[in-house]
Amino acid sequence: MGRNTRKRRSPLAVRAIAASAALAVAGGGLVWANFYASAGESKSKQNSTLASAQVATIDCPDVGQQLTSVPEKARAGVAKELALLDQQITAAYKRLADTRQAQAGDAGFVNNAILSPLQSKRTATLDRIGINIRNAGGKTPQGMDQLAGCKGVADQTNAGGGQNQGNDGQDQNQGDGQDQGDGQNQGDNGQDQGDGQDQGQDQGQGGNGPVAADFQDITQVQPNGGPQGVNGNGLAANGDGGSTGTFTTACGTNENELRNSDNVIVAPGVSNGAQHQHDYVGNQSNNAFASDQDLANADTTCQNQGDKSSYFWPVIRIQDGTQDIDAGQPGGGQDGNVGKIVEPSQAELKFVGNKTSDVVAMPTALRIITGDAKAFVNGLNNANTNWSCTGFEDRQLTDKYPICPDGSSVVRTSFFQSCWDGQNIDSANHRTHVDFVEGNGSCSNGFQAIPQLQVRLVYDVPAPQIQNGQIANPFAVDSFPDQLHKAITDHNDFINFFDENTMNQVVDCINSGQDCQ
Repeated sequence: MGRNTRKRRSPLAVRAIAASAALAVAGGGLVWANFYASAGESKSKQNSTLASAQVATIDCPDVGQQLTSVPEKARAGVAKELALLDQQITAAYKRLADTRQAQAGDAGFVNNAILSPLQSKRTATLDRIGINIRNAGGKTPQGMDQLAGCKGVADQTNAGGGQNQGNDGQDQNQGDGQDQGDGQNQGDNGQDQGDGQDQGQDQGQGGNGPVAADFQDITQVQPNGGPQGVNGNGLAANGDGGSTGTFTTACGTNENELRNSDNVIVAPGVSNGAQHQHDYVGNQSNNAFASDQDLANADTTCQNQGDKSSYFWPVIRIQDGTQDIDAGQPGGGQDGNVGKIVEPSQAELKFVGNKTSDVVAMPTALRIITGDAKAFVNGLNNANTNWSCTGFEDRQLTDKYPICPDGSSVVRTSFFQSCWDGQNIDSANHRTHVDFVEGNGSCSNGFQAIPQLQVRLVYDVPAPQIQNGQIANPFAVDSFPDQLHKAITDHNDFINFFDENTMNQVVDCINSGQDCQ
């Protein structure tokens, strides 16, 4: 099991706290203040009487993030039950979307016909999770029974969530306010919130977003220092010591069109465990049923054949009225992900060093997830997004998609956790075995610095048009249906399958200050 790290805010959480009060005053209201401040608040009991016509989506506690201590023998069974919880939420959300007429005539419809049955199903699933853990000799976390209840989220004029996120009882935001407090960009992101946008009237081609308020003209954003991550700007190559080299691996842009809606990290053995499509570069055997041996023996699209690592992220689609080949399939149209999938025009994969120390080799099969696919309802604790445009990358957005000027392309950047517990290739919640650096660039809790993966993806997509509060031809990342295709849900995944010699080259290049590929 991975050691439990001190619970700290993610890069976005710290950046956003400072802006929340201003947003509340400037028109975002209490809704926005709650979104940024509530990652660790206690569960709200409001919503049972929420008017049905106001409900935009469903907010359920993220059980997986609570499970920090699951015996190895129980993890496969628990993962399947966690995937079932996601499927239950999706089914409830679809019922919510399909019963608007009934909701309008019955203020209790959502609670009685959707939320209460969902709670009953979740209770049974949580019981099975507890049985799995106990049968493997583990101890069920306290308060599991309190995670069954879900709430309806009001239809608000915001792009970042707006609801009270603290429904899972998780004490996530008591951190020390380290390195991430750069005050990035949130002051510009909230400016569209008071436009009267009715989310229920503009739900995108698939009926679940994005909406006009999810977009921001990048030229109206003030410079805020470029993409942010665990090392401030992510690089230690400024002459202040540490490991200043880089290693770049070229693995293509998914020209093979290798995609599926599985997630071998979070939902191994479960088809459509992600409920949204991923682009894969590097390893060519990545699906829900791939073993570590399968991945180690796979082909790779990387030019350096010593790199069989798996790099994957949710696809971007243009909602221009067309459909892709998965229009009627799980992960595609069946899960509210519609429109034309766009391959990135550039996919840059670079590993950098640490500001204060050398880095050590990553272990084979190390798994890292950065960002949170459920950040719209979970809050910002694990969110880690950077959206921008070529020529404007000193201006970054986190909770909005950029509208780029003519000749400029959309850029999404992900900086991964770069501290490792020195023991585990994964953890029960896929978080606690790795961590972000402290403000000075060092690793805490005895963790070791490893090469930090930075992924920069560029997309040539037409700029969406907004007229009278309506969005035409928007683009968006694939998401779980209930996450409404919000920009804040972007995330990125990595599984290390560099061979030993190549990983040693990566480490040597970074520690010696060289730029290698």
